Amino acid sequence: MRFSVYQISRKGGREKNEDRMGYCYTRESGLFALADGMGGHPEGEVASQLALQTLAAAFQREAKPSLKNPIRFLQEAILAGHHQLLRYATERALVDTPRTTVVACVLQGKSAYWAHCGDSRLYLVRKGQLQARTRDHSYIELQESLAHVVPIDARFNRSVLFTCLGSPGKPVVDTVGPVPLLPGDRLIVCSDGLWSSVSDEVIVGMLTDRPLQDAVPDLVEEALRNGGPHSDNVTLLGVEWEAVEDADSTVGISTRTLGEDVFASTIQASISDSGAADLDEAEIERSIREINEAIRRSSRKPGN
Repeated sequence: MRFSVYQISRKGGREKNEDRMGYCYTRESGLFALADGMGGHPEGEVASQLALQTLAAAFQREAKPSLKNPIRFLQEAILAGHHQLLRYATERALVDTPRTTVVACVLQGKSAYWAHCGDSRLYLVRKGQLQARTRDHSYIELQESLAHVVPIDARFNRSVLFTCLGSPGKPVVDTVGPVPLLPGDRLIVCSDGLWSSVSDEVIVGMLTDRPLQDAVPDLVEEALRNGGPHSDNVTLLGVEWEAVEDADSTVGISTRTLGEDVFASTIQASISDSGAADLDEAEIERSIREINEAIRRSSRKPGN
């Protein structure tokens, strides 16, 4: 398995960054995920971190070195994250439960599988065309989808969701896959801080015209400019499947030489006992830089 990956997160105009992202991989499978802690509820950064930790722990446990059933894995791991949030709130006697959206993608056996809950999105771009994207679990997207079937007069705020992790009811988790991949296909997972400020057309255009390591930060900067001083957190993780060998590429990973028991992850292992996320904004940025530098070093090794 060979892929290129690049990720970046910015706080924007918010007091803190409640987005989290990361990826894990074995010799035969990769998991790429993003969560966006929800404002209006306590400890959004803890909610997003717990969701990703739960996904990563499940992946480490079950990818030996591949997942038996990627769709079932995604469904069960996301619901496990939901239950972790309920448990977290109960143990601390919180009046309200921390909540988060989540989107996760598994690459395995030349196919992609993905799942999401909320309005964090996945895009699949192939040769300049948008092949697929997730549909937000928001009332406004539901309204647009059903408008030709049932007229709905009410107007909804785009940020109002009808499901998420940590909500009182069982979350809605939509899944897709397997979707066959072709060399050069690009997938991104992103928070609403990106897609709410940058159109699908611009997202597809940048992913088509620029190297991945340029397209990802350029998209994030575009979202921050468009969002202005009150911009939301903007987070984006981009992957290129079986990227054509390029001597200038600095973000490539090959898993072909990994042993069956090797598990690699960029997702932080734990949160502090106090419940606050261990990483502050500066440490998040430093961690991302260190991850990308490790990827660059890996890409220069013979056989990668």
